[in-house]
Amino acid sequence: MTKEIWLNLPVNNIQTTTDFFKKIGFTVNTNAPQSDTMVSFKIGQKDFIVNFFTIEVFKSFTNFKIAELDNATSCLISIDAESRNEVDEILDSAAAAGATIYAKGGEKDGWMYGGGFTDLNGHKWNVLFMDFSKFK
Repeated sequence: MTKEIWLNLPVNNIQTTTDFFKKIGFTVNTNAPQSDTMVSFKIGQKDFIVNFFTIEVFKSFTNFKIAELDNATSCLISIDAESRNEVDEILDSAAAAGATIYAKGGEKDGWMYGGGFTDLNGHKWNVLFMDFSKFK
């Protein structure tokens, strides 16, 4: 059985990516190497790993074409929030760091509150607070 799962994403510039994700509260993964071609972050209480690689390095991992994300998405990366306020705080931090907010914080289906942003490289992030006591 696997021990961990990592998300690997291509980016244009490691330093701007590092600065952006530090500003929204991600923690640099000090167990991974940091260089001008890679940065790794831990997210959440369970330390989910997200690795960012320059496009050149990322291309060396696969023969597939890297998706153009300007007006598309290949996946939606979701982040769990502790409260509605935390959703809004993360969205505000992302916007202040240069992200585009594609969905402002709002309620959905009576038990979820969330919104979303596009990071500096076009990856789409969803931030959600889920109140399962209201789930029907």
